[in-house]
Amino acid sequence: MRRHIMGLLGALALAAGTLAGAGPAGAAASDQGSAVRGGAEVPPEFGSDWHDPVSAGPAVERPSTRACEVVLAEAQFRDFTPYRGSYTPPAACGSGRWGKVVLRLDGKVKGRQYDRLGHLSLGGVEILRTSTPQPSPDGITWSVEKDVTRYRDTLGRPQPVEMLIGNVVNETYTGVIDVKVTLTFYAGAGPDTPDRVLPLGDPGAVTTPRNSERILAEVYATGSGGGCEEYWYMTTPDAAPYSCKAADGPYREVRVLVDGQLAGIAAPFPTVWTGGWSNPFLWYVTPGPRAFDVQPVLYDLTPYAALLNDGRPHRIEVSVAGVPAGQSGWSTPTNLLLWQDEGRAVVTGALTRHEEGEPANSSRWTPAAEHRLDTEGGHRLTVAGYLDTSHGRVTTTVTRDVRNTSVHRWTDGESRDALTATWTDRESVTRGATTTRTERTYTMDGATTLGTGDRLRTVLSLGDRADTVTLRGGRPVDSSRLDDRYTGDATYTTNVPRDQRHAVGTTTARYRLYGSDVSGGCYDRTVGTAQGAVTVDRRRC
Repeated sequence: MRRHIMGLLGALALAAGTLAGAGPAGAAASDQGSAVRGGAEVPPEFGSDWHDPVSAGPAVERPSTRACEVVLAEAQFRDFTPYRGSYTPPAACGSGRWGKVVLRLDGKVKGRQYDRLGHLSLGGVEILRTSTPQPSPDGITWSVEKDVTRYRDTLGRPQPVEMLIGNVVNETYTGVIDVKVTLTFYAGAGPDTPDRVLPLGDPGAVTTPRNSERILAEVYATGSGGGCEEYWYMTTPDAAPYSCKAADGPYREVRVLVDGQLAGIAAPFPTVWTGGWSNPFLWYVTPGPRAFDVQPVLYDLTPYAALLNDGRPHRIEVSVAGVPAGQSGWSTPTNLLLWQDEGRAVVTGALTRHEEGEPANSSRWTPAAEHRLDTEGGHRLTVAGYLDTSHGRVTTTVTRDVRNTSVHRWTDGESRDALTATWTDRESVTRGATTTRTERTYTMDGATTLGTGDRLRTVLSLGDRADTVTLRGGRPVDSSRLDDRYTGDATYTTNVPRDQRHAVGTTTARYRLYGSDVSGGCYDRTVGTAQGAVTVDRRRC
């Protein structure tokens, strides 16, 4: 993946793996000194090695029941050849009705290498989308854990396995990405999971079971691949003098259509990969939110279940609004999660409501010594339908409202490039007497500046927040809150050999989770770094 869309980087031609490190932006190495906190000595600048990547998020909670482990994939990625293998479910830990299934990826890489995007699928069902950290010359290891219990239907049968982390290895980019992926199955009763999981293939025609009573779509939407859509949130209309163009500006929206009718909308998450914002030194130890575990966008398509239950194939399509026509850069692998009515062979009903607001998207460019682009966009959609199930008529109403505001400032030549942006995604799903409301807020506020002596400084903060409340009969019965925040400040000298970069940098990642989604109702961890050393690892609650 490219480091940044900025024009200045085209001139710098930075290679992520060749960089030495970064630090408090604008501070020279001598400004940092040496300190010891918690037994970790802080170097004056980045060297040839640094701490292995650390996430502030919680590990997946594991039951204390009997466990069985299966190796799902083990490969070294040197090019764009996928790993292909086979999977057989374990017989000793529940025979398909496991209490929990945890995926774990363990990776290692050394030398020089870009950050790379990867995926893992079983029988065509994508169960992991991830990206990689950038290595030190001495080498790093990292791991990713994910609860994949919701894929029990797929995991219950032998399946072909495919995994790919596209990579380039040559005399310059020497890092071979070595990974091992395991699944650990835990015996016992588990949560309610889909009865069927169907991958949405191309061209998207799918036939669902005729007794489906709940249908969700999950879309692993990522803008990536080295082009401008990797930094879609900083693209500008054609008239503005900027290195990455999009005729309609930076507003993006991930849409799901059923037989040509808009059925779901969502704001994409503005993922920053580990080479992002011109400055890989920001991400060597603490990756940005979701960078290692790309979470799918979820859509409740239950109002369309009656239509889909007619036994005929239907076309379900995913698109990203705002992408210039004919331009690549987005990947949208999609799974359908279906719950079936055990009491009926066919569930009937009807779509009763479809109300779509007029999409809004406005970008206003103001030319000046510091150019400015103000963007506002949004969209609202409500759909409703009923199903006559074995337990009565159930009506489902889904309302979603997505909004984005941003201010992008840059100078001629893009020696300074700054963005302040907020995305909101408000969703309300009422099913019978139960309503679940979720408000997601994503924030980005940062600037990269190329200053005196070719010192490049990046200061950046990111936010990922979600507040969820469940009501029954109008009264709250459950709630949760996620607040994942990252701040970083890093500086290095460009266009010089590694040992002359004099890179310094500090980062702080704080992950907080409250409510029923976490054991004990509270999780709060802060990880701080300086010049690649962990200086703070504090847990509250």
